[in-house]
Amino acid sequence: MKLRDAIRLRTWKSWSIGTRMAFITMLPVVFLFTSFVSYSWYSHRVQVSEELAERGRILAKALAETSEYNVISGNLPDLRLTINGLVQSDRNIFRIEVVDASHRGAISVTSRTAEEAEGRSFEAPIKKQMVKINLFSDNGLPHVSDTAEIKPRTLTSEIVGYVRVTMSPTNMLDKQAHRFQVELAMAALGLALSGALAYVLARNLTIPLKGAIDALREVRGGNYRVALGVTTGGEVGELQASINEMSVALGRSRQELENKVAERTKDLVESRNEALRADAEKRKLIQKVNSIVEDERKSIAIEIHDELNASLIAARLESQSILHLAGQAEPGPLIEDIKKKSQTITKLTLDLYASGRRLVRRLRPEVLDMLGLHGAVEEMIRHYDAAHPECRFEFQSDGDFTGLENELAISAYRIVQEALSNVLKHAGASKARVTLIVDEPDQTLHIEIADDGAGFPAAGVSSGIGIIGMRERVVALGGSIVFTSGEDAGTVVEIDLPLTWQSGRSVANAG
Repeated sequence: MKLRDAIRLRTWKSWSIGTRMAFITMLPVVFLFTSFVSYSWYSHRVQVSEELAERGRILAKALAETSEYNVISGNLPDLRLTINGLVQSDRNIFRIEVVDASHRGAISVTSRTAEEAEGRSFEAPIKKQMVKINLFSDNGLPHVSDTAEIKPRTLTSEIVGYVRVTMSPTNMLDKQAHRFQVELAMAALGLALSGALAYVLARNLTIPLKGAIDALREVRGGNYRVALGVTTGGEVGELQASINEMSVALGRSRQELENKVAERTKDLVESRNEALRADAEKRKLIQKVNSIVEDERKSIAIEIHDELNASLIAARLESQSILHLAGQAEPGPLIEDIKKKSQTITKLTLDLYASGRRLVRRLRPEVLDMLGLHGAVEEMIRHYDAAHPECRFEFQSDGDFTGLENELAISAYRIVQEALSNVLKHAGASKARVTLIVDEPDQTLHIEIADDGAGFPAAGVSSGIGIIGMRERVVALGGSIVFTSGEDAGTVVEIDLPLTWQSGRSVANAG
């Protein structure tokens, strides 16, 4: 129901004001026209039915009174002749039947001109009137004088048959249909005149409004020299005059705005130049920060590897020595407790050593220094594939990676690492692929990370911290990054980092 009402409301709102005015004007007229035509048709039908009923009852009663003698005397041919003449002379009679007291047919005359019969018939009884006179006195003797008291005469009747009349409405309906057509024509003429009047009223309203709308469109298009004539009065005339005043005011405002825009444009050009300079400095700063961060990571990784891990190894060896010494002592509860504590310390040092190794790999992957970018990414893919069986990881590469400059290799490695981390955390993918291509003719390192996961809407591309970090690394190296994704459509990240080839080796273009 609500949907239907919404559709009706939307349809009404889409109509023009002329259509609405014509509709409002014609709605009561159409209602009156429909009511009048329906009532006229119904009244004509009722009139025919009532008139036929009255004539049928009168005709049946009259025939029943006049055919008493013929029925009693058996003079049916004369009665048939009379009925036949009556039927043929009146087109409203379909059939007249005379039946006896047992409703057995005696006479049936059907009209040759009537087309159809009513579903009802009118019946009147044929009565035989009898007068009974008592010629005897109370003592049983006949009356002998006129002065003698004679008992009253008794009037009795007996039904000897019935007259059944069936009427035909065809003739009367034809006459009433002609009258109805005349009434319908007059009502249709009134409806047409009302429609013409509604059209004229709507047109007188819509033409000035259309001129006003066209003038407003000219103003919207930038033509403020609109001269709209005031062709009518009332609210529409005030609207036309207001549009003329508005166009003049907008023309002055436009000129003032153009002057202000020219001044503001000059300021913006200067601001843009400053922003470009600031952006170049920002890129250099980001590149410097990334370099410092990587150097600090390398320094921390070396300290963990050389100092902390060495101390953990020493602690583990001392714990094992304690366990060995405890094994040479006399058995006892205290010795067993020492052994357990020693084993616990050994296990803790091993766990800490493993954690330190993982931390070192995250801070500064050793494989990157030993195998370069290609080997480091391949090792990382192998590690992800083994550690996360719910998602299969693939690696593809093409080109010579041996001459990549250290800073470019580290940035590319971090970008791939962050992208795969996002795949595991957010994508819910079952398959991911990493592609590295060194394109020497285009002086470009092309990186592509694709997955078949849930994807994300375009609005979410710039919302994640990891994505922001990836973009900043790419911008700092003067590259480009493109995200292609959609709901339940997977994600593809394409990155191009520029290269400068010199003496068989490549360095990143920082600026």
